[in-house]
Amino acid sequence: MELNFILIIIIPILLSATITAEYVRPLPRNTLNIPFPWGSKSNPPSYPQQVHISLAGDKYMRITWITDDKHSPSFVEYGTLAGRYDSIAEGEFTSYSYLLYSSGKIHHTIIGPLEYGTVYFYRCGGQGPEFELKTPPAVIFRMLIVCNIFGTRLENILLLTDEFVSYNSRWKMPFEESGSSSNLYYSFEVAGVHVIMLGSYADYGVYSEQYRWLKEDLSKVDRKRTPWLLVLFHVPWYNSNKAHQGAGDDMMAAMEPLLYAANVDLVLAGHVHAYERSKRVYNGRLDPCGAVHITIGDGGNREGLAHRYINPQPKWSEFREASFGHGELKIVNSTHAFWSWHRNDNDESVKADDIWITSLIRSGCVDQNRHELRSMLGTP
Repeated sequence: MELNFILIIIIPILLSATITAEYVRPLPRNTLNIPFPWGSKSNPPSYPQQVHISLAGDKYMRITWITDDKHSPSFVEYGTLAGRYDSIAEGEFTSYSYLLYSSGKIHHTIIGPLEYGTVYFYRCGGQGPEFELKTPPAVIFRMLIVCNIFGTRLENILLLTDEFVSYNSRWKMPFEESGSSSNLYYSFEVAGVHVIMLGSYADYGVYSEQYRWLKEDLSKVDRKRTPWLLVLFHVPWYNSNKAHQGAGDDMMAAMEPLLYAANVDLVLAGHVHAYERSKRVYNGRLDPCGAVHITIGDGGNREGLAHRYINPQPKWSEFREASFGHGELKIVNSTHAFWSWHRNDNDESVKADDIWITSLIRSGCVDQNRHELRSMLGTP
């Protein structure tokens, strides 16, 4: 379940040196027992399973769950008081089959409009446990970023099925709300941030539908309303780890000039099972108007970590470490954000890297690149 929090602390800017950390993760404990309060085999087939949420446009959230019963209803009851639901929303459903597997009934229901920074309680299909969510704040927010073993295990299935049918059925993103024709790339706005999700496994060439959509989406960005511009995709462009070397080069060649002209502040990627943070970079060279690139593919997997790095460390690479962990991005205000990466030592979190990031709107880069962006977007 996603929760967003508000941070109202401003600290002086910190500087960090170029580092390759030598941390070696200790061996895990022998057992880890996590009790789950639901999922019992004694539950009826109409009982909600795998409940998860996602943004569905400004002031709206999408609730997704699965039932074994093909006749279960797709409605959500919700309200601001526990156990008391003063609103109800009807949704849609889908299902899919792959080889000998047939999914259950997959429900998608959008609730809203919702108030910013408010806790809502909800129940799926008129039964099962009560869940709660907290909507994003209107101004600043905190984002937890991690790539985990669940996605890694699903990767082969998601790639082999026809047009990502399992992914598209189970995880419906706000692509329609953002004018995209594909669930693999979309955008949304939250608390002063315009977030763009791109598809590393969808066609990304300059004549592709994804590239056309990206230009259209960037043309709608208002840096006065959303002063921060973030881009996320799977395969990293800046990677000094020997694992997956060059895997993102083609996408980078096609899309990096457009993202540079649009003054993207931060790019987040995964794929490589390690952590790395770059300085501001463009076209392989240090550039004060380039994006900060972060590889955060260290959430955990059965393949283990990618320990081997290219030496000497490239000038654009500021910090790198092969260890499991997670990152936190705190948007403090319209000009400053705080990024921190936390090494996960068993069940203890240890902050190992952090940096204050200044938005490019404050550096003058937005004005500098305005003509180039308009030329690439074909706008006057």
